[in-house]
Parts: sequence; C-alpha cells; structure tokens
Amino acid sequence: MSIPDYQPMLATPWPDAFDDDGWWFEVKWDGYRAIVGNDGGRLRARSRRGLDLLGRFPEVSKLPIPDDVVLDGEVIAFDDEGRPSFQLLQMGSPVNLAVFDVLYRDGDLTELGYEERREVLEGLALPSPIVVPEPTRGSGKALFEAAKRSGLEGIVAKKSGSRYHPGRRSPDWRKVAVKHRLRAVVGGYLAGEGSRASTFGSLLLGLYEGEDLRWIGAVGSGFDGRSLESVYRSLREIERPDSPFVNPVTVPGKKTWVEPRMVVAVEFKEWTRDDRLRAPVFKGVEIADPRTVTWESERPG
Repeated sequence: MSIPDYQPMLATPWPDAFDDDGWWFEVKWDGYRAIVGNDGGRLRARSRRGLDLLGRFPEVSKLPIPDDVVLDGEVIAFDDEGRPSFQLLQMGSPVNLAVFDVLYRDGDLTELGYEERREVLEGLALPSPIVVPEPTRGSGKALFEAAKRSGLEGIVAKKSGSRYHPGRRSPDWRKVAVKHRLRAVVGGYLAGEGSRASTFGSLLLGLYEGEDLRWIGAVGSGFDGRSLESVYRSLREIERPDSPFVNPVTVPGKKTWVEPRMVVAVEFKEWTRDDRLRAPVFKGVEIADPRTVTWESERPG
C-alpha cells in the first residue's frame, strides 16, 4: 500500500511572541517547506503547493528516511556561521532537511496530539544531514529574542495536544516573524502596471556611504491607494534625468530617477549576500535629512 500524499498544515500569523505553558515553541526555518516520504524505498518530496522538489534538490532523494514514513520539514542550506540562508539555497549549496513533524509511520499519525507525534519523531533517530530541532515549552519570548539575535526568521508556536490538520491554516499553530526595520533614501521608481499604471510599481532605495548613494533594493509592497497617490505626487516634483546611485540598479523595468530627498521606513526579512533587502515592505514616509540615512547607521552588524 502506498503512503498517502499530505498537504502541509499552515500556521496563523501572530503579531508578538508570548509565554504560555500550554504551547511549544520552535524555530521558524528559512527554506522550502517540504513533505518528504519513503514509499517502499522510493523517496518523494513535495512543496507546499504540491510540486516535486527532487528535481531542484536531488540530494533529498538520498536522505536516510525509514520506509513507510512521511515527514514534515524544511529544506535548508546553512551559511558559514551555521544560519539558514535562503539565498544559498537558491544558489545550489548543499542542503539539509530540518524536520519538525511526522505524519505517517506504518499508519496515519495526524490524529495524534503534538507531543505524541514528537515522541514518534524522536524515536526515529534520524541521522545527519537531517536535523530534528528541540522545541521549547512555555518560553516563547526568550526563543524569539534568541532567534532575533541569531539572524533567524522567527518562531512557530504549537498548541499542546494539537492535531495535525493537512492543508489547513490553523490557530493551533502561530508564526511570529522577526522583522528588521530601516530608513532608506528614495532615488527613483519603476513604472507601474495594471492597477498601478497611473502611479508606480516600486521605489528604488539607497543608503549614503560618504558622498555616494548606494542602491540596496526596491520596495513595491505595503502601499495603499492613498500612500501610492501621495508618494507619487511628491516624486513627480523631484524627477531628474540621471541616476543618483553610484552603483548599477539591476532590477528590470522602466526607471524614473528622482533627487534623493525623500526618506521612507521599510520592514524587511534580511540582507542578502550581495547587500540587497529581501522582502521589503513600505511602512511610511519619514521626516529626516537624507544625508543622515547612511550605510553605517542603517546596515545591521
């Protein structure tokens, strides 16, 4: 009999870390969510949307997963400091599998409570390159602060005794993301498309390094109708013919350059290895002297 195909259970976004002895807390990994199973000696790995992951990560097919077992985890790549790096994962670096649940072992386990499934998982004694991180009970705030200090993506809280609900976003799991924030100088914008054809698609951002404005990325999310119109009106008044950035702006699209007078606040996940913002979100316009928005003051570490 073939092992079943499962869709992963999804966590509900939660605004803040919390402490509660009725919850377990785990690190939130930055990689590709994967349901991995061994069906009679043939491994298969499916993404969150059901796509095959073995073509992209062929080494997953060689993982030492016991027969008739289905695991829920994350395909990750570690950097030189032992932190998961999404960018390295995209560049083809060697991968690990961080496993945080077991859904099947000689039978379906999704109706078992969280602690029972963890006991089965730990009993599998999965060897490297599989990683089975230890959860923490009750102390979500401390784990969140540790994740923040370590440059990790955040934490996931899982309710004691909770069942696994395949394919559902459940309040029994809560994800709390670490958010980084900075100020950046706007040096241009990309033309908008569709509903944004009359305003802009994204802002081109930079930080000053001495006298030079250094491009660090583009932000296109986080805007509502009012902020789009307001920011666009201000940008139209300060357009210029050439780029204010000292380095090339490598994003595609029609670019309009502006005088570097506007400062915005941005939340983002992390810095990439080539010093670009990953997943930035616009949070508002700041009242600040652009010359104070520097690489030294805004770049973490």
